[in-house]
Amino acid sequence: MAAATSPARMPATTQLLSIGQVLARLSPEFPDLSPSKLRFLEERQLITPSRTESGYRKFSGTDLERLRFVLSMQRDYYLPLKVIRGYLDDLDAGREPVLPGGATVAAPSMLPTDRRLTRDELVKEAGATPPLLNDAVTASLIVAADYYGEDALAVLRALVELQRSGIEPRHLRGFRAAAERELGLIESALIPVSRRKDTASRAKAGELAREIAGQLEVVRSSLIRSALGRLQ
Repeated sequence: MAAATSPARMPATTQLLSIGQVLARLSPEFPDLSPSKLRFLEERQLITPSRTESGYRKFSGTDLERLRFVLSMQRDYYLPLKVIRGYLDDLDAGREPVLPGGATVAAPSMLPTDRRLTRDELVKEAGATPPLLNDAVTASLIVAADYYGEDALAVLRALVELQRSGIEPRHLRGFRAAAERELGLIESALIPVSRRKDTASRAKAGELAREIAGQLEVVRSSLIRSALGRLQ
């Protein structure tokens, strides 16, 4: 697989941008981006803009591409900032890291964008049948919609494979209930942060939610591996 190209190693332009100019360039692609989130990402050492003598932040072309890279990885891969920072640290050190699951990223501009699939397109691309999608919706594994994204496509593809082993969507009804229970745990853990209504706190709450979800996934995966061991 091709190694990722570090945004930090991309050639910088000579023009320096203010926070307002950065927001103007990136907000169409990342509507939730705000000055508070930029400062939050700087606090987490994901970006390191320069400062003027008056203390104003200034962003180079390299900073802009690195920021786009971070935001894309967060949006498209649902990764916690801690994981993204480790990925970038490895790139900056000349290593060839991979994302969780073994994926590599060729460059920030090559990151996948959100897709919008009609029902027929979803069924065709997943190699599924309309009845299987109906069953998935009935079992609350996929939410019925006019258009579907990558998550729905991944789930339907998995259901196609599971069906070949005799596992139908109705057998997985408990997955939705389990997901709701995990969501309840995450919401409870976020209460101290979510009570604060400022933008920075909302950004921290979103990041903490991803980190908790990641740890829950570690526990779940370990339990499944342990159970599989008993089958051997």
